[in-house]
Parts: sequence; C-alpha cells; structure tokens
Amino acid sequence: MPDTALSERTADVIVVGAGPAGSTTAYYLAKAGLDVLLLEKTAFPREKVCGDGLTPRATKQLVSMGIDISPEAGWLRNKGLRIISGGLRLEMDWPDLAAYPDYGLVRRREDFDELLAQQAVKAGARLYERCNVGAPLIDERTGRITGVQAKLGVEKTPVAFNAPLVVAADGNSTRLSLAMGLHRREDRPMGVAVRTYFTSPRHEDDYLESWLELWDRRGATPRQLPGYGWIFGLGDGTSNVGLGILNSSAAFRELDWREVLKAWVAGMPEDWGYIEENMTQPIRGAALPMAFNRQPHYTRGLLLVGDAGGLVNPFNGEGIAYAMESGQLAADVITQAHARATPAQRELALQRYPKILKDTYGGYYTLGRAFVKLIGNPKVLQLCTERGLTHPMLMRFALKLLANLTDPTGGDAMDRVINGLTKITPRA
Repeated sequence: MPDTALSERTADVIVVGAGPAGSTTAYYLAKAGLDVLLLEKTAFPREKVCGDGLTPRATKQLVSMGIDISPEAGWLRNKGLRIISGGLRLEMDWPDLAAYPDYGLVRRREDFDELLAQQAVKAGARLYERCNVGAPLIDERTGRITGVQAKLGVEKTPVAFNAPLVVAADGNSTRLSLAMGLHRREDRPMGVAVRTYFTSPRHEDDYLESWLELWDRRGATPRQLPGYGWIFGLGDGTSNVGLGILNSSAAFRELDWREVLKAWVAGMPEDWGYIEENMTQPIRGAALPMAFNRQPHYTRGLLLVGDAGGLVNPFNGEGIAYAMESGQLAADVITQAHARATPAQRELALQRYPKILKDTYGGYYTLGRAFVKLIGNPKVLQLCTERGLTHPMLMRFALKLLANLTDPTGGDAMDRVINGLTKITPRA
C-alpha cells in the first residue's frame, strides 16, 4: 500500500510563503501543470505591514493572474500620484502606456494575500496554512535542497515535505535562505516602513498621496529625513497613513519611527481625523530589503523571489509588483527546467534565473542605489524637494523613473532616456 501522507507531502516544487511572491509563483507553476505545495506559516486572513497602494505595474500582474479587480469586488482605483512638498501640491496621472494600465489600485493586505493564494489553489496548487517551515532538507552527497522540515497545524506536528526544487518566498527574514548560507548584502540599501490606519473623511481619493518632505520637528532644530510619507484612502472609511525611510542617514537607527509618524500626523489639519482616538490599529513596522540585497537568486535547488531576494524598488519602496513579477519569472524558468531530459540540462536551465533577474532589473536597481546615496545627503534632498515641484515636466519624468513605468519599445522621449540609462548601467 502506498504511503498516502508521504505522497501528499511530495511535489515537483515547494513554495515557502504565500505572500504575493509565493502565491504568484505557485499560480504559474500549477497553471503549467506542475505539482506545487504552497506552505504558509500563518492562517488567512492575516495582516501585513504595507501601504496597501498598488501602482499600474502591480495592477498589470493582477490582471495577468485573472484576479477580479472590479470595484464590486472591493478594489478602489486611483488614477495617479499627488505629490506634496515645499508648500506645493502637484497631481500627476499615471502615464498612458501600452505596457501597463493607466490606473492603480488600493486593497488592504489583510485579504489581498488570501485572494492571490486562493487563485493559486484554483490553478491547482496545494496550500498548507499554519505550516511553519524550519530547516531545509539537504542531500549530503550533492549539497542540494530536497525539501523542508516544518511544524504543521495548531498542534505543531513535525512533518517533512519533499521536492527537487524549493522556492524561498518567505520575506525579508527568509530563514530558509539563511539556512542555505545566503546572507544579506550590507552594501545594498535597506528601508523601513511604518504605518497605521485612521478613520477619516479622506478615505475616498482618486490619487495616492506622497509627501516628499519628511521632517522631524521634535527637537530644537527641525531636520529633514531621507524618506517620504503617504496617505492612501481605502474607500472603506479609513486611510492608510505611513512613512518609508532609507538607511542612508544617521537618523535611520537613532530615531523611534513610530514616534516620528505620530509627530508627522499631528501637524496635519484637524478635520482629516488623523488623531490617536481615530487610530484603528497599532502602528506597525517592517523592513524593506532593496536592490538584490540577497544573492545568488538560485543555488543548489533553491530559488529566491520577492523580499527574500531583495527585490524591493530602491526608488520608491514598492515591493508587491516585483514580488509578483519575480514569481512569474521563477515559475517560467522552473517550468522550462522541469521539461529537460537530464539533471545537467535542468541545472543549466535553472542557472538562467539570476541572469534573467539582472537583465530585467539590474541596471534599474543600480541607478536606484545611486539615488539612495544622493538623497542621503540632507542638502541634496532639500534641493530636490524644494525645486522639483516647480518643474512639472521634470516631475513627470521623475514619476516614470521612480515608479519604473515606461514602454520598453515605441515609447516617448522620456521612456527612451530611462530605458537607455538602465541598459548602459552595470547590472550588479
């Protein structure tokens, strides 16, 4: 008699983590006919620290996965970005492109991730919730990963899952990558996001709102911080209010960012309602691993996607779009490798994955690292925020660059300049 439990815990691919990266990977693998296990340490629905705002780049990925993004399904559309800086206010619509839709979306992460996971399940992936993955299973002879150990359910029953390939989609902490000897690169930028929710009359908004000037005014002398604040209306009576900060200044480690957020909203108009009594959740924070801060993205049967591989955009802190895109890229590589006849041919196909990522994002992320260093200088940061909004054409160029929204072919002059820069910049 076959061991049914063993067969249920064996697959072609194991995906660890059912966030946007993991669920997208599992969806495309299952759609291609592979047997996929999707292991999630918590139970849905569950909370994640996020701004809840999605650019057209992320919206495109949702459309490709067949997610219902209609207002009737609970999605709030936005048509662009409102930037506030130096007492000025500029509203810019998302660019009109062939490659991306001309609108973004807002959705709470509380159920966003569950929607993606369920889409993967519909495609054929097998989801295990409350499955806390621990150490990798390693073939002592080859050093390759052959599965994972985990504790399953509320009883925390020890189990083993087996597959010839494993995808680490377990976020910034990525215990699986660390166990395989992949440590964070200290020469890559890191950010932190802190956010909370307020009941507010500003909950319905056609624009995502970004405050480019982030001041710490609690001391005798105000100082500008390397980051930005955001206000994203959710359409449900609440606003997601938060800030993102880069580690490119001394302030990164010495300040309590929850207190900075409180001080920032305290200076806003009273009728917006951003006061402690209207706060519906505690202030929470999370790290933003940027610009390929963990490499290589493939080694010995393990592929890294999303935050596990440091795929957050260093220009704007966006992570969901790149999590989903890297999941799709990884799934395509795995699908092609799976169809190869010999282990050597499969390995050759898998080793393409890091190169594909670098070809796709490497030059852009290198530019982003230079940008992070520049705005880490308080004088440069102040000059940018004071002068930028007085030049609308420059700001439209900045929107395309910072949001990574260009047509790869046949675009306008701005697209050609940005695409040219990313092509000639080293892909590290």
